[in-house]
Amino acid sequence: MRIDKFLANMGFGTRKEVKKLLKTGTVRLNDETVKDAKVHIDVNRDSVIVNGEVIEYKEFIYLMMNKPQGVISATEDSKDETVVDLLQLEDARYEPFPVGRLDKDTEGFVLLTNNGKLAHELLSPKKHVPKTYYARIQGVVTEEDVAKFKIGVTLDDGYETKPADLVILKSGEISEIELTITEGKFHQVKRMFIAVDKKVTYLKRLSIGPLKLDPTLELGEYRELTDEEIELLVNREQ
Repeated sequence: MRIDKFLANMGFGTRKEVKKLLKTGTVRLNDETVKDAKVHIDVNRDSVIVNGEVIEYKEFIYLMMNKPQGVISATEDSKDETVVDLLQLEDARYEPFPVGRLDKDTEGFVLLTNNGKLAHELLSPKKHVPKTYYARIQGVVTEEDVAKFKIGVTLDDGYETKPADLVILKSGEISEIELTITEGKFHQVKRMFIAVDKKVTYLKRLSIGPLKLDPTLELGEYRELTDEEIELLVNREQ
């Protein structure tokens, strides 16, 4: 791979901007200054250093974030803070994007990656990737609701949801539940409870596919997936 392409891929700007960077003499290849954009490198063996920082080549990045309320699942927005705004520069330069959406007032697991193929598979309705949520519900959630969710409920626009697994953790004036769905319609969890005359007052996503939100992550924190987690995600159907 040409060094200008490598640096561009690693978020150091366009090819034109990278060429200007090379001319400054701040890029070193195997302890030698390199200014020629056409120089080829072996990304697995060569050492590239920019301004004293060793640049580790990664084609893809996978991040698990515990999204706080008030932050939107987007790469940019003119009004609100986005999940990408919460990233450190060394991670943001890979240009990851959130896989799917999590409502502005919903907390929990957001997966960010620059692997478009994987994102498409996780979002495809045909893949039926399960997502589990914890919620507090205004109203008494009953076994009758569990049965209704098991066959699917009709939303306000007439859409009939796919079967969902509703588990009652606590039943009362404010009930606590976990709900696993395999699709991602707009405000789906909230609308499903509206369909049974109840209201979601708090919502948090706990898992996506085989991955569970790391309980040590505080709101607004994130970390890279481990190799084992990436393998689980990529090979979830094998």
